[in-house]
Amino acid sequence: MRNISIPFTALAAFVGCYGTANATVHVDINLSTQTMRVRADSGAAYDWPISSGRPGHGTPSGNFRPQRMFTMVHSAKYNNAPMPHAIFFYGPYAIHGTGAVYALGHVASHGCVRLAPDNAATLFAMVQQEGAAIHIGGSSAGGDNVASVNPHRAGHRLAAAQRRRFQEHALGYAPSRHPRTLRQWARDPLGAH
Repeated sequence: MRNISIPFTALAAFVGCYGTANATVHVDINLSTQTMRVRADSGAAYDWPISSGRPGHGTPSGNFRPQRMFTMVHSAKYNNAPMPHAIFFYGPYAIHGTGAVYALGHVASHGCVRLAPDNAATLFAMVQQEGAAIHIGGSSAGGDNVASVNPHRAGHRLAAAQRRRFQEHALGYAPSRHPRTLRQWARDPLGAH
């Protein structure tokens, strides 16, 4: 009898751990109202103003999952602009903090979703701990959203024109505050020190 109870105990522990590991943060971004609603399976809930892509720099709409996360990233394309607590969800597009809090509630970005710095830090910690499902819907005031994206389609392929547009407007990002010089790279190409 004792040998039978051990597998059942192990199974119960596995199921218990599996249930908590599947907690998810639901991030619902409404481009029409420039708001973000955050609901976590753990019970946390927030409603925050955002800034999405202004005319000529649309924000993709669709359903996404976090791809990469950095506590601090700087945009190589946009004058080394800081992107604190960046959650990349589709190629070069991210949810991140901004110093331009006066613009929150209005379209203002180059396609990313901007949040107040404290809100970005809160979201980052939640997503890091629980994972996330990100939904972006509605349309911005400029009506220039990137076409809806279905990341579950084979190969995540877009039409050739859209691919060119993403390449033209893609953010360059570097995870360090100050880019390394060529001499520093030559001494340590992997940045291990």
